[in-house]
Amino acid sequence: MDLEVKDREKFGKAVKSLLREGLIPAELYGHGFENAHLAVNRKEFAKALQEAGESTIINLITSKGKRPALVHNIQKNFLTDEIIHIDFHQVRMDEKIKADVLLEFVGEAPAVKEFGGVLNKTISEIEVEALPGDLPRSFQVDISGLKELNQSVYIKDLKIPKGVEILVEPETVIVTVTPPAEEEKVEEVAPVDVTTVKVESEEKVAERAKEKEKEEKK
Repeated sequence: MDLEVKDREKFGKAVKSLLREGLIPAELYGHGFENAHLAVNRKEFAKALQEAGESTIINLITSKGKRPALVHNIQKNFLTDEIIHIDFHQVRMDEKIKADVLLEFVGEAPAVKEFGGVLNKTISEIEVEALPGDLPRSFQVDISGLKELNQSVYIKDLKIPKGVEILVEPETVIVTVTPPAEEEKVEEVAPVDVTTVKVESEEKVAERAKEKEKEEKK
């Protein structure tokens, strides 16, 4: 995946003009490499991100040549969710690196439909180590085998491509079908006989009146 970028000469508050032009300010850095200030076309970056994801190499076409990199961080406007800054991390294709790879859930769990189970996803990505060119875009988690309640899919159940080392324990649970929550039973409260309460109240008032009258006669 290639992505053309431009050298950037605007910084600070001046980057707002870039955003208005449909460009995203970016930084490219990496161990042993010279940092570069860049600007990326918003539409082209969205296309590249959709195809490559954040764990697949994107070849940045710069003024100094092609530079393989990973999307390290994306900053968004918290009000509009618009991307306002990108950090790229340049890598060496002959050196292994660690990266987080997303989990993609596919299929339908029969236990959810047949028994009303709840699909409980415990993790959404896993850390791996591999050469940059071997990093997968995502791992598919097939949930169609979850036919019973309390059944799970584990890290060990994933299909791992050659050259990729998983840095998570094999027995780690990815997703489980849990039993549906039991509805709380509301106890019925016996209705109150308002008439009886009223009569008793009147009797007590009359009784207190008689006692008061006796006291006054003494």
